[in-house]
Amino acid sequence: MILAVSACLLGEPCRYDGTARPCARVAALGARHELVPVCPERAGGLPVPRPPAEIAGRDPLRVVDAEGRDLTEAFARGARLSAGEALAAGCAGAVLKSRSPSCGPGAVYDGTFSGALVPGWGLAAALLRDAGLPVVDEDADFALLGW
Repeated sequence: MILAVSACLLGEPCRYDGTARPCARVAALGARHELVPVCPERAGGLPVPRPPAEIAGRDPLRVVDAEGRDLTEAFARGARLSAGEALAAGCAGAVLKSRSPSCGPGAVYDGTFSGALVPGWGLAAALLRDAGLPVVDEDADFALLGW
């Protein structure tokens, strides 16, 4: 099976703050499956490091950084490119970074930069979900998914 995985979970320092969030459980999936690293924010042309960003509105969709800059187009472009890459590679599912405005499956920060979470999907996670792929975060029960 081929799985798309947030590059930061595989140790790539591509997060907004220039760090990675390596996850041994996710990396261990590579023993049984082909892992395709994706980073929608980097694909969208955003620099590393940069101020944090959050989804500040859904209707219309807006992604802003902590300094108030509108990054919606870069996030949307990166989501399209990363989802396209994952689908072209034949990915059957995705393990994406929790709470991310790009990758968060099911819960994201609320746009106030207060640390509050709300139900919602990061832009790339939503595109992959809408394409029919199971999309989970690094805390998922991979065995339950058959991964």
